[in-house]
Amino acid sequence: MAYCVKNPAIEMERKGILVLELGPAAENVLRRCLKVSPSEVVLVVTDEACRVPAFSFWEKARELGCEAVLAEIKARVTHGEEPPAPVAQAMRASQVCLLVTSKSLSHTKARREACCAGSRIASLPGITSDMMARTLDADYGEIADFTLRVAAKLADSRDILVTTPSGTHLSLRAEGRPVHPDTGIYAEPGAFGNLPAGEVYLAPLEGTATGVVVIDGSIAGVGLVDVPVRVEIRDGLAGEITGGKAAQALRSLLDSAGREARNVGELGLGTNSRATLVGNILEDEKVLGTAHIAFGSNATFGGMVSVASHLDGILLRPTVVVDGRVLVRDGSLLV
Repeated sequence: MAYCVKNPAIEMERKGILVLELGPAAENVLRRCLKVSPSEVVLVVTDEACRVPAFSFWEKARELGCEAVLAEIKARVTHGEEPPAPVAQAMRASQVCLLVTSKSLSHTKARREACCAGSRIASLPGITSDMMARTLDADYGEIADFTLRVAAKLADSRDILVTTPSGTHLSLRAEGRPVHPDTGIYAEPGAFGNLPAGEVYLAPLEGTATGVVVIDGSIAGVGLVDVPVRVEIRDGLAGEITGGKAAQALRSLLDSAGREARNVGELGLGTNSRATLVGNILEDEKVLGTAHIAFGSNATFGGMVSVASHLDGILLRPTVVVDGRVLVRDGSLLV
């Protein structure tokens, strides 16, 4: 029987090489997306699973002359779970934060309060070295321009219908809810978004979503679906969930977080041509021509529900009709 023993020195050398390879992507994010200056405090929050990408950001921020701080926390159990209080305080005190964690800190009170204090924040939940190298060296000026044009088409919408060839037929109302373009450019105090970026999203009015959602791409916290997951929606809440192993996993995640976790909390459209469907929701929800429906928290972007859970499901080849106008037809954005 053969045994494989990890050599710590070799492991450290391998990670060091990866950090060097990720340098251009890290510099692109810091210089062009966050527009950092040497006088600023840059806080990188991470956990064990995301150490390599996080270290590359910290190392590059230090090279750029910033006061770079690296804080590693215990991995959160669910997306939307709050970070420790000292880290939340450090986020509020920093000009720039990169949240490079395995579970998302995007929809947390800590993130929201840090933005209110003026921190510019990029959230990169579940980022991998491969994803970082592939998607974060992109021209975010072009991505931002296209994303803003899509957002303009969705602005001031009232009634939205989403259908897919897999069986989705979901109607919802969005009257009065702000539309958020995630452009990847976070240069103003209080700015926030995901990286890789490239989506437009809103919080539907609670209680208005009705119909069926069939998730045939991937699910946050689950990965690529084995068979399409069918979710019945009534009065804005997810009801019966059927399908294969992915359906069972989604049911367990929602049940563990309580009734509000079943809220239809988000409708989003992907606008990034560099993103591909890989089973990691951070990238999957940005794939050009896809739509996503999220269940759970939406208080951080215009909704009324605050719960320690936010789970996105990716819909392939959607058709999206906004107030009678077709915005997306079979996965093609008409912009």
